Amino acid sequence: MTEAKRAVRTDDAPTPMPVFSQGVVKGGMVQVSGQGPQDPATGEYVHPGDVQAQTTRTLQNVRAILLAAGADLDDVIMLRVYLTTREHFPLMNEAYAAFVAEHCPSGVLPARTTVFVGLPREEMLVEIDALAVLDG
Repeated sequence: MTEAKRAVRTDDAPTPMPVFSQGVVKGGMVQVSGQGPQDPATGEYVHPGDVQAQTTRTLQNVRAILLAAGADLDDVIMLRVYLTTREHFPLMNEAYAAFVAEHCPSGVLPARTTVFVGLPREEMLVEIDALAVLDG
């Protein structure tokens, strides 16, 4: 029998809008919804104008949802990064590289796509989503 689809919910990441889940588990996979630089305790968008700090906060939110689903960053096979401007790429990439290296002890880094887009909130410089595989 196929595993039922289930929503992932944690207070360690920002509360999602009522039209989607923080993450979804189905068939041994975890899809984390796009996360931004929100403080989960307050819901406030943090680090205005600082794409490095926003990237780190965003990845902390992604990781919190992964952990709630029974995975971690080392289980991620794909991260998608959305930036508002190409000029932010080098600084985002520095923060991203440090965070991912720290949380991928296997040394096998996730695949990644980076796209330049308009984001839902003006204060957001970065948004990131993830796809992971659960062991067992």
